[in-house]
Amino acid sequence: MLAIQHLKVSYGITQVLRDVTFEVPAGKIVALLGGNGSGKTTMLNTLSGVVRCSGGSILFEGKECAGLSADNMVRRGIVQVPQGREVWPSMSVQDNLELGAATRRDWGAMRADLDEVYAMFPKLAAVRKRRAGSLSGGEQQMVAIGRALMARPRCLLMDEPSAGLAPTIVGDMVDTILALNRRGLTILLVEQNIGVAAAVAESAHILQGGEITFSGPAAGLVDNDEVLRSYLGR
Repeated sequence: MLAIQHLKVSYGITQVLRDVTFEVPAGKIVALLGGNGSGKTTMLNTLSGVVRCSGGSILFEGKECAGLSADNMVRRGIVQVPQGREVWPSMSVQDNLELGAATRRDWGAMRADLDEVYAMFPKLAAVRKRRAGSLSGGEQQMVAIGRALMARPRCLLMDEPSAGLAPTIVGDMVDTILALNRRGLTILLVEQNIGVAAAVAESAHILQGGEITFSGPAAGLVDNDEVLRSYLGR
C-alpha cells in the first residue's frame, strides 16, 4: 500500500533522513522503532505532508504523493495520530472528534462514524461534552485515535501511542491497535517500546541516525541480538 523509496529529509543543512527505503503492505501492521532523535516522527510528518522531503519517493497505492499538502494526504487516505495526542484542550471531546472529518462533506456518514467511534471508546461517549484537556492521558489518546478515524483513513500513522501511559492502559492500547487492524486498517506504528511493537506488528524496521539499520519480523524483537546492536548500540 505504501512504498517509501530512497527518502531524504533535511532541516536546513541538517539531514535527518538518509536514503530510507521500506514498504507497508496493505492490511498489515509495520513497526518503525528507534531512539529519540532517530528520525521516526520526521518520517511520519513527511508521510502525512507536514514536512517536505528533499529527495526520494512516497508511493501510496501506486501513486506518487511526495510533496502533497497535509490535507491532500488525508484525502488520499493517509492519516496521522500525532505524538503527544495534540488534542485541542479547550474544546469538547465531540468537537475534537468532528474536526477529524474536516475534509469530508458526507454529513450523514460522518454522524454514523461518530457513533462508531463512541461504540469503540465508550468512555468518550460518557464525557463527550467535557473539555478534552481535562481528560487523562489514556482518554486523550482515545480522542486522538477517534479523531483520526473520523477522516476514514486507509493507512493509519501512529506516533508512539503507548508513550506516557500506565502499563495497564498500554495493554488496552495494544488491544485497540489490533482491533483497528482487524477492521482492515493498514498501520505504520512508530514506537520506542519494543514490547508493544512485537505484540502487534508483523514486520519491523529500526531507524538510527536517520537510516534503516535493521529490517525483519517483529516477532522475537526483544531477544534479537541484531536489534540490540541497532537499537541500543551494543
